Amino acid sequence: MNKNQIHRTRSWPAFLTSKALGSFGDANCMEQLLVHCANAIENNDATLAQQILWVLNNIAPPDGDSNQRLTCGFLRALIARAARSGTCKMLTAAMANVNTNLAITTHKFSIIELASFVDLTPWHRFGFTAANAAILEAIEGYSVIHIVDLSLTHCMQIPTLIDAIAGRLEGRPQLVKLTVAGATEDVPPMLDHSYEELGSKLINFARSRNIMMEFRVLPSSSSDGFSSLFEQLRMQHLVYAESGEALVINCHMMLHYIPEETISLIPNTNITTPYSFESSTSLRTMFLKMLRSLEPTIVVLVDEDADFTSNNLVSRLRSAFNYLWIPYDTVDTFLPRGSNQRYWYEADICWKIENVIAHEGLQRVERLEPKSRWVQRMRNANFRGVTFGEDAVSEVKTMLDEHAAGWGLKKEEEDLVLTWKGHNVVFATAWVPA
Repeated sequence: MNKNQIHRTRSWPAFLTSKALGSFGDANCMEQLLVHCANAIENNDATLAQQILWVLNNIAPPDGDSNQRLTCGFLRALIARAARSGTCKMLTAAMANVNTNLAITTHKFSIIELASFVDLTPWHRFGFTAANAAILEAIEGYSVIHIVDLSLTHCMQIPTLIDAIAGRLEGRPQLVKLTVAGATEDVPPMLDHSYEELGSKLINFARSRNIMMEFRVLPSSSSDGFSSLFEQLRMQHLVYAESGEALVINCHMMLHYIPEETISLIPNTNITTPYSFESSTSLRTMFLKMLRSLEPTIVVLVDEDADFTSNNLVSRLRSAFNYLWIPYDTVDTFLPRGSNQRYWYEADICWKIENVIAHEGLQRVERLEPKSRWVQRMRNANFRGVTFGEDAVSEVKTMLDEHAAGWGLKKEEEDLVLTWKGHNVVFATAWVPA
């Protein structure tokens, strides 16, 4: 900017002059401020962006109420976007001295800490409970169960599944095989243990329940649609079929990290499969087709019910703001201010916000799709939905009774949906080959 631009005075837009600063605490107003700020940053209008960010910094302290903390997370993300894009240099320099701490420090959990962490809310427990009920019904009569666990929570679902299997009066499987993809992405929640250490603990836990377990880690990444994992599974596919193993694919909040771009647009994609895919095929479509080729006994897909896939920044911002208020709202019901767990919980949400807002291209890995789109993807891949039984519904309701009022459950056709104050949060679906 030249000298005249730096000292140029500018009238603030109507939404900044129509009310006093103290009246900006409404969530809708905060959202509008964030939208105008995002547009200013995209237009490289540093003066306007700086004015709006100054307002946001004063009305959205990091230790305020849930709306203020949510807005503060988006404030951090917008400043990070300006810094990463190299635009609005005056803006990033001017904002260096504001009170907002831009650094996001995500915690690396011990196994015990992570187990306690995921038990705090139904956010993950809902999927665990619904999936385990569907899996338990599907594996009836099988002597060997092979579970491929693609989970954001590092196998934290498996102990409850082992408990459920051990509690069966008859027909208990002789062997449970557990295969996990050795994650390479630093996506929270992060674990401060190797998968080998985790596997050893799970094997010991299963043994204490009189269940024999084998544990295997296959280095594989969501960035290429877990292609190396499927290559290994494919080579053993005939063995699975001939031995009568039940093959369970458990997908817990992990599939939305698979890029949605078509294969031809993803550089350095090394897809080693015997199947041919058109260059217009997306990695998500490729993943589901490879999954279908394995003829799994059951596939359980659990994920967050929101849409973060738009290429338009403002559309993503609105969608994220109108979904991620939920974890901020719920945290006030179960964690006191100043607690370590609350800090860890909200740091993980801030990581998600920054990834959605500040990143583009393959670095933007938080690409949630709503349930309706995943349902269509599964049907297109020749899967058929399975209805959750009354036992599953009853178990989920019992689990929700352990948490704060506000959590709810609804059925949508074959699927289950976790709600908070009537808003969809997480969905659970179960599938078999059509």
